[in-house]
Amino acid sequence: MATKPIEKDTNVFVTGNEVVAWAALAADAQIMYGYPITPQNEIMHYWTRLAPKYERRFLQTEDELSAGFTTCGGVMTGTRAFTATAGPGTILMQEPITMAEMMRIPLVVVVQQRGGPSTATVIYSQQEVNLCCYGGNGEGFRVVYSTAGHQDLYDYTIKAFNTAWKYQIPTIVLGDGYQAKMREAVTMYDPASRGIEMEPTKAFVGAEGCPGVDREPRFYRNTYNTEEELLDVVGDLKAHYDSFKDEVVEYEDSDIDDAEIIVVGHGVVSRACKEAVKALRQAGYKVGYFRPITLRPFPQKQLAAAAEGKKAILAVESALGQMKRLITDGLYGMTVPIEEYFKPGKGVSSQELVEKVKSMLD
Repeated sequence: MATKPIEKDTNVFVTGNEVVAWAALAADAQIMYGYPITPQNEIMHYWTRLAPKYERRFLQTEDELSAGFTTCGGVMTGTRAFTATAGPGTILMQEPITMAEMMRIPLVVVVQQRGGPSTATVIYSQQEVNLCCYGGNGEGFRVVYSTAGHQDLYDYTIKAFNTAWKYQIPTIVLGDGYQAKMREAVTMYDPASRGIEMEPTKAFVGAEGCPGVDREPRFYRNTYNTEEELLDVVGDLKAHYDSFKDEVVEYEDSDIDDAEIIVVGHGVVSRACKEAVKALRQAGYKVGYFRPITLRPFPQKQLAAAAEGKKAILAVESALGQMKRLITDGLYGMTVPIEEYFKPGKGVSSQELVEKVKSMLD
């Protein structure tokens, strides 16, 4: 048996769900808690096949609510744990996610988006942006990475564990049904071979010694009795979030400087945006590309700089404006028009974006 799940760079052609399972192994996750829901089911399936080979564990819970809470419990013992879900399961996980916000538990959740509202389709959408960035009661103090493909799924699943444990914040890897089910080439690697040192875990509970005698007592609360208490706690959470959010913001852009229009898309849709901009540039059109990788915190300063002086922004998404709301909030005060290309629950091709941008310019 190999000492590590992946010991050297390995090129494979696999589904996105399989990629997530391997990435979690490479990140030294010790246990997955989960409940089946399409299109993330195979993350569980692959994990349960691989886990016994590397002395890892899996617990299937009775629903997604308990999957979220048991993951929080595992993390509080100092175990690198994670869960995965989609759609209605993401809704149910909002309570444990917001508890993790309040108690600063490094919860890692992989979400493979499906269509909504309600049960809707099991196929694909980008309709879980609201849920993942700001779901539940509270202010949405979390990190959300939006992946565009299999290499992203591998890279950001590993990164999510480090972000969560370094900043003590719930961290979400936001994929989608297309990425979950399709096969694509990806390079799997041992994080150490890329100079990535995994953040150490620590136990929240079960420390040695008597509290108040041998060590300072620890208080992990998610409920408060007075308005003043809650105001102080939320203020502390905001101060903590603000202290690191600029460090974790990520984005990708190209052809910005002389562009008249900026095409903005995230996740798998950003691939169509990127190809469309490439084709438009070859045809002589001055068009730029911007992809927010972190949806929370959103790269608003970087997008504002890119949008300055442009004729328009084209917001492209497989939802009815969930990303656009982040853009509008981030660009508040700017007068650049924001046009829409929305197809909730349906894929977007580069050719249709080429035609849309040409109609805007011509």
